Amino acid sequence: MKKFFVLLSLFILTSLSALSKDMQFVQISDLRYSQNNSDVLRKIINDVNKLPDTEFVIFTGDNISEAKPEILTDFIKELKALKKQYYIVIGEKDVNARKDLSKKQYVSILHKKIRRYKPTTPNYVFIKHDVLFIIADGSKDVIPDSLGFYKDGVLEWIDANLEVYSDKNAIIVQHFPLVAPYEKETYRTYKADKYLDMLKNHKNIKAVISGHYGVNKEQTQDEILHITTAPAPQYRIIDILNYETKNPEIWSVVKESK
Repeated sequence: MKKFFVLLSLFILTSLSALSKDMQFVQISDLRYSQNNSDVLRKIINDVNKLPDTEFVIFTGDNISEAKPEILTDFIKELKALKKQYYIVIGEKDVNARKDLSKKQYVSILHKKIRRYKPTTPNYVFIKHDVLFIIADGSKDVIPDSLGFYKDGVLEWIDANLEVYSDKNAIIVQHFPLVAPYEKETYRTYKADKYLDMLKNHKNIKAVISGHYGVNKEQTQDEILHITTAPAPQYRIIDILNYETKNPEIWSVVKESK
């Protein structure tokens, strides 16, 4: 009889766990990888590989120290040690057409070198457990600078995807924030209000996750959570709790590899 109740308790706990639709991923931002600081990435990878519930990783821009093909190639080689699937966002440090690393060339290298997914454009979507993730590019490769600029075509593309997948909760991931963690004119996002106004038309957008500013901050505006994450060696563990409901909870904690 005692064994029966133990088995029953285990069954109930397992059932409750199955009913709880939670998802965890890691955000790494502003790594600015080079061979001189490769140990920073290796330590973060070691940390993340030990996280049993983390399903994937998103690098939110300024992934390499300088826009050079060989640095990007070395960065991707280091990522072979990462046991989780990963996705990449472009930042202003990542591309420079004058240094033979335009956006087209950047994505081409990713497409050739990465086995786990094959990006063909800086803007793309993927779905995890019925949650839509939109990777949005606001960088400039002709005359790179620290101002974010989401072109009208990008906003129209985001708008269209949010409409097509209106039945799914959506998370936007990008390098440049829409709601700045503090005022800095040279870091602002050009016409952010236009972007934010577009998002008001969609009730399924739950969060915008970014980096760029060098600080950790969470702000809510128009019922959308805006997360800004500080540079590596810090990284953010993000949990989406009850992701199948219309009002999932999003919790996160910032860690630092040592």
